[in-house]
Amino acid sequence: MKYHNTDFYALPGGFVRLNEDLNTAVRIGLKERTGLDNIFLEQFYTFGNVSRFKPEIMKQIMEVNGGVNENVWILERFISVAYYALINYDDVELTPDAISESCDWYDLDNLPELIFDHKEIISKALATLRANLETKLMGVNLLPPMFTMKDLQKVYEAILDEKLHRGAFQRKILSMNLLKRHEKQFSGAAHKAPFLYSFER
Repeated sequence: MKYHNTDFYALPGGFVRLNEDLNTAVRIGLKERTGLDNIFLEQFYTFGNVSRFKPEIMKQIMEVNGGVNENVWILERFISVAYYALINYDDVELTPDAISESCDWYDLDNLPELIFDHKEIISKALATLRANLETKLMGVNLLPPMFTMKDLQKVYEAILDEKLHRGAFQRKILSMNLLKRHEKQFSGAAHKAPFLYSFER
């Protein structure tokens, strides 16, 4: 997100109310920013270095959005509990919050300068996603109920940011016994039509 009348960019976030569960607050924030709920969401790390204390940044953001009291809590140090969600961005209706002028997608290779340690948060999220790819994240929100082996390979390649050998990938995936092959084939020439798969679990 880009804050109103500043050059500050940040990951979408929010605050937890005193009478609110953490996971509830996260799901509410996600729904407000994307319009989506009931999707895969996982906590992956807590960021709490003392270097996150930069009151001058928060003061500038608040001043252009109606002012701030010098002693208010928003100028204090933050500890961020980070989550990642797996979503199809075609289904998302991006909505900025009240103090932001935009909420947009950015390519990982073309990120704007981010405040605090938000770039580190992105790096940690991506490393966690890659580490868990085969144990818990296969197919969650990323593929339709039935898909081709090529579709699955594209997901792997996008997350790992590398090209995979088709034959080796198929052998590896099939050896994991996680897929069910369906006799129905994807439309195309009879001799080239790929089989459709679904996850067993």
